[in-house]
Amino acid sequence: MPSIRALFRPALLAASAALALAVVPAIAHHGWSTYDETKPLTLTGKIVESHYENPHAHIRIDAGGKRWLAVLAPVSRMEARGATADKVAVGREVTLVGYASKEKADELRAERITVGGKTVELR
Repeated sequence: MPSIRALFRPALLAASAALALAVVPAIAHHGWSTYDETKPLTLTGKIVESHYENPHAHIRIDAGGKRWLAVLAPVSRMEARGATADKVAVGREVTLVGYASKEKADELRAERITVGGKTVELR
């Protein structure tokens, strides 16, 4: 007759594997500490690239003689607040307020976006 330990071993291994898989997305998601929240930055420019996908939508804009990558909010939040994919499409003029990356000279975490005269809070 198998021991109790032998009977529970497969269940324990399955539970451990499930827990490990659940933790991976949390580890993969970045924090916001790499952005300088002491210096708000406002950029106005034309969208030249748009990716409306999770975990965060992002766009590239030409502003101030530089091409910036702007990290936006998750798609579900943007849609709920009216910032649909057509609002952040290539060719649209936008104003972003956010924080520049401490690590990447051309990246911004956008806190709000204004497009077509409407401002949307992203955080």
